[in-house]
Amino acid sequence: MTKPAILLLLCSVWCCRLAPAQSLESHLQSIVDQQAGAWNRGDIDGFMKAYWKSEQLTFSSGGKTERGWMATRARYLDRYPTREKMGRLVFSDLQVLSLGSEAALMLGNWKLERSTPIEGNFSLVWRRINSEWFIVHDHTSQR
Repeated sequence: MTKPAILLLLCSVWCCRLAPAQSLESHLQSIVDQQAGAWNRGDIDGFMKAYWKSEQLTFSSGGKTERGWMATRARYLDRYPTREKMGRLVFSDLQVLSLGSEAALMLGNWKLERSTPIEGNFSLVWRRINSEWFIVHDHTSQR
């Protein structure tokens, strides 16, 4: 094999290795965009579709950890019972780090635009389960 052919092969392999991470980032971005859309329509059940529907799901916030999809949903419903309290959700500064082919870490900021705005940051652990990506752990804090 000639040197140009070897270089072309190496470049192809290197480029292919970058593509899945970029694809993963855009895929997870689209899921959180759908979450924000559901939230902004007042649809907590639509927002919860991104979370793993399992008792093994964990959600940590305010020094407390909820365990399970139902407990996490109940927390959202209790904390945000009206459209006014829900406000308009905006995610920003998202970063995705692949943790292999089956897991990823997402870091970012959130803001609820409402009469008394609140904001903070979050880290999400994602897992690919049956070919779909779900949040398996959410750690959210408020500034």
